[in-house]
Amino acid sequence: MYVGAVEFDVLLGDVHSRKQKRSLVRPVVAELRRRFEVAAAEAGHLDLHRRALIGVSCVAADHGHVVDVMARCERFVAARPELELLSARHRVLGPEDE
Repeated sequence: MYVGAVEFDVLLGDVHSRKQKRSLVRPVVAELRRRFEVAAAEAGHLDLHRRALIGVSCVAADHGHVVDVMARCERFVAARPELELLSARHRVLGPEDE
């Protein structure tokens, strides 16, 4: 079993409240879940209006599939016009990681 996780640090456009932030981040998180069948959530920068940390995780039987899903999620987030992807931090844990 392999577990992959990626954190997307994103900058939001002209956002002045948590309500506006939520209206941008929630659809992205929902689409990640639907399109890629992953677990996704806003996982950080909760007190900042213009920044968000989106966490995504995936479990699969082979390493290649996990890496592919994480890369596709990153391309999806990077292509969103309302977000600027500042960084993406990937991690994969497998049977050899004890």
